Amino acid sequence: MNHQDLLQVANVHVFYGKVESLRGVSFAVKGRSVVSVIGSNGAGKTTLLKAISGLAPIKEGTIKFNQKPLQGLPPHQITKLRIIHVPEGRQILCEMTVLENLEMGAYLEQDSQIIKERMQEVFQLFPVLENRLRQRGSTMSGGEQQMLAIGRAMMTDPELLMLDEPSLGLAPLIIKGVFRAIKQINDKGKTILLVEQSARIALKAAEYGFILENGKIALSGPTSDLIHQEQVRKIYLGGD
Repeated sequence: MNHQDLLQVANVHVFYGKVESLRGVSFAVKGRSVVSVIGSNGAGKTTLLKAISGLAPIKEGTIKFNQKPLQGLPPHQITKLRIIHVPEGRQILCEMTVLENLEMGAYLEQDSQIIKERMQEVFQLFPVLENRLRQRGSTMSGGEQQMLAIGRAMMTDPELLMLDEPSLGLAPLIIKGVFRAIKQINDKGKTILLVEQSARIALKAAEYGFILENGKIALSGPTSDLIHQEQVRKIYLGGD
């Protein structure tokens, strides 16, 4: 692993009760890259993000961010390091307005001018949010909620943005818009770790990919190579 690696995961084991959810997972994420983790349901994808963000305790192994160990740190300390996790199912604050959700994302920032600037950047990514500032989260469509969840994460100015199943339950047209924004976020220099069940979308969005099977990395490599691997085509791309 070289010094360009922003995130280093080495031999990580995570248990839920007696069940081993991650079994010796090792990989690295370079700064400013988009890396996808794909795999079927129950492969350990969500557990991996939870382990990085401090929500799932590690039994063995190490996770380093900018060369600093993360294991043992509580989630709020990991957030302060600008590692931001957008969980599956969006988990916006439904009773709050769009504006309040975005402001909550900026809770670590004291400077009101910086908060304003970040909000403008969010509106450039998702113009619909600017028109819905007074609307309550619960009244928004799934696609709008996903945009709000990513927008709220961007208010923290993440160095590493971790997205868990951003396409889940969304219409194809909305998915296109969300992934266009993900590309723009990466173009601004943000590193993205993307967990996605749709292998086709995930491989297209990232330059590097890992395939998790039963808590282990079964395959990894540049996505341009993975797309052509027989195993990937057969199991994850429907054989075409």
